[in-house]
Order: sequence, then C-alpha cells, then structure tokens
Amino acid sequence: MKQLQLWDKRQGLIKFVFFSNYFYGICAVALSIEAMVQQSVPLDGFFYFFIVFIATTLYYAYPYIRASAAGSSNPRTKWYVNHRNMMRWNQIIITIILLLALVFFLRDDWSFVRAIPIGSWVLIFIFPVVAALYYGIDFVHGHFNIRKVGWLKPFIIGFTWAGLVNVYPVLYYDIMHKITFQTNEIGGLLFIKNFMFITVLCIMFDIKDYAGDYCTQVKTFVVDFGLRKTIFYILIPLAIIGLITFLMYAIAHHFSVGRITLNAIPFILLFAVSYSLHRRRPLLYYLIVIDGLMLLKAICGIFGKVYF
Repeated sequence: MKQLQLWDKRQGLIKFVFFSNYFYGICAVALSIEAMVQQSVPLDGFFYFFIVFIATTLYYAYPYIRASAAGSSNPRTKWYVNHRNMMRWNQIIITIILLLALVFFLRDDWSFVRAIPIGSWVLIFIFPVVAALYYGIDFVHGHFNIRKVGWLKPFIIGFTWAGLVNVYPVLYYDIMHKITFQTNEIGGLLFIKNFMFITVLCIMFDIKDYAGDYCTQVKTFVVDFGLRKTIFYILIPLAIIGLITFLMYAIAHHFSVGRITLNAIPFILLFAVSYSLHRRRPLLYYLIVIDGLMLLKAICGIFGKVYF
C-alpha cells in the first residue's frame, strides 16, 4: 500500500511538472544558456533566466486555462479540468511575478531601454507577435489564427523558440552593455539549428494530434502525407540534413572528436525517436521523451563547448 501511494505521488509530481508546462520553462533556460556558451557570451544572470522561465510557462499554460473542455479525452486537458482552481491561481501568481520582474527591470535599467536602437526593437517584438498569432488575435472583422495552417504551425513554433533562446539572450546582454547587436556566423547557424531541431519535434507532436486534426481538417504533414511518409520522408530526412550540416561545420572549424560526438547525440536520437512513433505512444511519452530532446541538446551543447 505504501509503495502504491509513493507511486501515485511520483505520478502526480511528474504530471504537475510536464502538464503545467514548467518543463518547457526549464528547456527554454537550458537552450538559452547553451546559445550563450556556444557564442562565448557571458551568462545574463538569474534575473534574465527567471523571466525566460516564467514567461515560457505562462505562454504554454494559457490555452488550457482559457479553454473549457470537461468532456475532452486529452489527458492534459482533463488534468487541467481536475486542477482548474490550482492552475488558475498558479497562472495568476506567475503573471504577477512576471509583471513585477518587468517593473523592477524597467525601474533599474530604464536608461538602457531608452537607448535601444530601432533594429533591436524589431527583434524584440517580432517573436512575441508571431507567438501571439499562433494562438490567434481577434480583429474587427474576424479571428486570425496561424494554428489553422497546419503545415506552417511547426515552423512558427520553431521560429519563435529559436528567437527566444538564440536572439534574446545575446540581445539582452548587448543592450545591458550598450553594444550594437550584430549577427555573426555562429549565431546564425545556432538559430537555424534550433529552428530546424524544434520544428522537427513539433512535427512529431502533430502525430499525437492526428485524429483531432483530421476531424477538424487541419492540414498537418501527418494528415496530408500519412504516418509512414511523415516519418520516413520528412522527420528522418530533416534529422539527417541537420546532422550532416553540423558535421560539415564542425569539421571545417576543427571541432574535437568529443565535442562533435556530444553535439551529434541529439540528432542521432532524433532518428530513434522518429522511428519509434510508428507505434501509438501516450501523451507523457511526447512530453518527456520528445520534449526531453531539447534539454538533452542543451546539455550536450554546453558540455561540448566547456569541456572539449
């Protein structure tokens, strides 16, 4: 009986971390640190990473808090229904924390904000605007929602994540040190690398939502091409292209064998995980294993740069 109670508590904790989207916040922080380490930019400190963490968590929890779907068969939606009051208070508290953090930032660093050039303002706003369009924006004559364009959805998410974890950390550091933000080869490559890596993960998630997307006529890759073609003609080829591109860059820049091996691990696992999706998988498999590849990629990238 005690073992059963302990297992139920562990299950409850696992569901809380992954269903409440705190794991996404952890991944965002880890990928931001990886981007800064690989670009040899000093880490921005606790305050910046704290904002990244709570903003990411808040963003991903928003649709589940807003929607009411008591009859849904989705385990995460059902979990939110069963814990609605707790998650509403969770959402309110982290929203207040985020607003207070922004107020303290503007109060202490307003002089830096006023000095931000126009080009940097464009970079600051483009990713939140795209993220907002993903959930949809109400206009006078209708509602615009990028999610309805099924094939575009993974690329939008990949683009937003790449901006969050690649552009923002360096941009924040440059603003705080009154440096003009400039793109470079490594920064551009890392942006594309994260963009394509997370896009592939999003296409994997569309496999989970195949039945619902098919019924609502959302034309995702798996709805249009079927499961097998999506895995063997889209997911695995994209993973191969990503791995080959990295290897060419690594060899051209004389990376050590250890660094190449560590950074290649996430791409190799992309193959294995992509192939594993030919069988039906539970939601937690997607949240732990597939999303876990983001955290693994960050860890491998950090250790590869620091120790090799």
